[in-house]
Amino acid sequence: MKKAFTMIELIFVIVILGILASVAIPKMGSAKNNADISKGKTDVATIRSAILTERQSQLIKGNNSFIEKLSSDNDLLFTGDSDNDRTLLSYGIASGTTDGKWSKDNDTTYQFHTNTLSIEFKYDKATGKFSCTRGDGTTDTQKICRKLVD
Repeated sequence: MKKAFTMIELIFVIVILGILASVAIPKMGSAKNNADISKGKTDVATIRSAILTERQSQLIKGNNSFIEKLSSDNDLLFTGDSDNDRTLLSYGIASGTTDGKWSKDNDTTYQFHTNTLSIEFKYDKATGKFSCTRGDGTTDTQKICRKLVD
């Protein structure tokens, strides 16, 4: 007599694996989105901290203005104003339009991309504030904006 699994046992195992997969796959998508938002939240905190640190170094030199623009380049963002020799982040943040990436619209407007949404951030050079504009008013955009800045 040979020892082997019966057809019923194999079908039972396949059904269980299918049920486990149907539960696990949506959770993995949610985990990726949560990771993108966490990365964005860290980026926002880093950018804000860099703006204040750069301002403090300028105050020591007798200049009380905030940095004019956060990026001189479109490929590497938040490196500072190279025209006026004012550095923000030494290594910058790579730009892109995929989830978890930043893109630059102009010298004061940036977009954080996540889960098919783009969250707009504006930099006010008069006050040094880098803040979310609450997007287009949709509930999802407002929720993600709140998660990024709170």
